[in-house]
Amino acid sequence: MNEPRVNIPEWSVSELAAALKKTVEDSYGFVRVRGEITGYRGPHSSGHVYFALKDEGAKIDAVIWKGVFGRIRFKPEEGLEVIATGRLTTYPGRSSYQIIIESLEPAGIGALMALLEERKKKLAAEGLFDEARKQLLPYLPTVIGVVTSPTGAVIRDILHRLADRFPRRVLVWPVRVQGEGSAEEVAAAIRGFNALPEGGRTPRPDLIIVARGGGSLEDLWSFNEEIVVRAAAESMIPLISAVGHETDFTLIDLASDRRAPTPTAAAEMAVPVRVDLIAQIDSLARRQLSCWARGLDNRRTELRAAARALPGADELLAVPRQKLDALSERLPRALKANAEIHHKEFLKCATKLAPQLLRGRVRAEQERVGNLIARARRCTQVHRDKRRQHFAAVGGRLDAAVRSNIAAHRQRIVRDRERIAALFERGSVGVARLIERRFASLERADRLLAAFSYQGVLARGFALVREPGGPPIRSAAAVSTGQALDIEFADGRVAATATEAHGRPVKPRQPIRPRSRRSGGGEGQGSLF
Repeated sequence: MNEPRVNIPEWSVSELAAALKKTVEDSYGFVRVRGEITGYRGPHSSGHVYFALKDEGAKIDAVIWKGVFGRIRFKPEEGLEVIATGRLTTYPGRSSYQIIIESLEPAGIGALMALLEERKKKLAAEGLFDEARKQLLPYLPTVIGVVTSPTGAVIRDILHRLADRFPRRVLVWPVRVQGEGSAEEVAAAIRGFNALPEGGRTPRPDLIIVARGGGSLEDLWSFNEEIVVRAAAESMIPLISAVGHETDFTLIDLASDRRAPTPTAAAEMAVPVRVDLIAQIDSLARRQLSCWARGLDNRRTELRAAARALPGADELLAVPRQKLDALSERLPRALKANAEIHHKEFLKCATKLAPQLLRGRVRAEQERVGNLIARARRCTQVHRDKRRQHFAAVGGRLDAAVRSNIAAHRQRIVRDRERIAALFERGSVGVARLIERRFASLERADRLLAAFSYQGVLARGFALVREPGGPPIRSAAAVSTGQALDIEFADGRVAATATEAHGRPVKPRQPIRPRSRRSGGGEGQGSLF
């Protein structure tokens, strides 16, 4: 059986982990890994992203730091096949290796289409593509906001088409329509137009056009990002999407209020043809004038017919005049009859107002008032007595409470005194025990000092040789003939002189080397160097 090799260097766990980390990073550096995203739960609270890449036979942990995650254009999603570029390293805390991702891209067009379809289903489930929420476009907008690149041919086509059909004021919000950060700029432009106040220094657009020329699916991917689709759906200003050519498809086309096949078609949707509009207005004006004249003639004809059918003024006023004459004849007789009726009523009331009746009524009211005063006095006295009884009862309860409170405080003081006395007694006992322990410790230290003192060695029969007033002499070679010596015993000192010195050098003690153990095969352990 082989003996354990004791000359193998020992590693700490941290040293071994650091060595493995350096080996992995030096051997691989930057790598490109293709695999399927699994375990993705979105950014951590710290902003970093943790997930794993897997294929049919293996899985590797992946990390995207917070700063890198904010810069990458393509965001990871669960189950998506991607190509990750980064550096390979290890995580000592779990003794595992991982890839620190610097860039991320989908693995081919098929992955992009799968991601596009999944995102489309997700946003459709939230109702962002419903036809019920789409707005009508204004017939003739005063200001048109265009979100596009200021250097491309798209803005020139839109401006040229607007100038041909119906010149309008155009506000251009310059953005990048391709590459990293373009989706955030497009979303910020849409929200920026919506944030402009009504009647402000910069006019608020009545219509927004988001435009871009044609390109591949990767080139148009910014308009499939969720941030752009949500900004288009939240826009309170009607929005036309004109991204790519007629065969191109992006998610912003579903969220916008109207999709145009090309940027030029978007300009045609935005405004009508001015010449056709002027001709239509002239035609409507002529039709309106003709209708007004024809209606005026019809009203005149109806008025003449009604005038012939209406009776004269005398015929209309004849019956009301007769009614007025009849009522004027009946009015004096009715006034006299009404006066007589009221006179009789007044006479009946006067008979009831005799002085004797009034005096009896006054005496009855006086008696009633006197009774009420007497009842009020009795009620006041009863109320005063009840309040006195209540105050007396409250005073008695208060006195009892004060006495009980005083007794409770006295009992508490007695208990506190007893507790203080007990604590004082315990403190005295504790101090005495502490002093005893300190004395015992001091005695142990004194015995230890006596045990380690050279005086104890001298008491066992040894002597201390030194030069007079000098340090101890440790070897015979240090003594010369005729040298004065001071020899100290346990019970005193003796002065002496060296008559003869025989010193010899002392060989240094050789270190003991370990013997090499041979195995059954006769082979040695081997050198360490």
